[in-house]
Amino acid sequence: MTDENKLLLHVLNKLHVHTLRKHEILRKKQQISLLFRDGKSVRGDFLKIVYVFLDPESNSAPGCPVILFAVSKKTVPSSVHRNRVKRMMKEAYRLEKTSEEHKVFFSHEESTARLLCIAFLYTGRRKTIPGLEDFRPEVKRLLQHITPFLKE
Repeated sequence: MTDENKLLLHVLNKLHVHTLRKHEILRKKQQISLLFRDGKSVRGDFLKIVYVFLDPESNSAPGCPVILFAVSKKTVPSSVHRNRVKRMMKEAYRLEKTSEEHKVFFSHEESTARLLCIAFLYTGRRKTIPGLEDFRPEVKRLLQHITPFLKE
């Protein structure tokens, strides 16, 4: 990634702080397999996160974690409800990433030599699908488990 592209990316991220940009979504098969093979996990009430620090690739955004959201067909059989749960997870993450306590995740500085990959998995241990007011504290609580490992 050239310096000009990095500058443009930095400016765009400052303009749209409440968005979930395309470069923040984890799509590469190799990174996904490394995430689930080598990652550490933390379980919450109805969410589970798996995270790993990988060597950054040349085309990844500096200091920006890449995220994956997944809901199992076995857990939520209806595709309509699965999509709703994914939208709720994305929205909760999108709102939490701009909070003051999680600014360390989104510094956009090249000082971070590792790429943080996070997978949010819905485990569905409740009878009903939780609302956004339930997802936000859960995402916040799970992200706090990763914070101490960022300083290593």
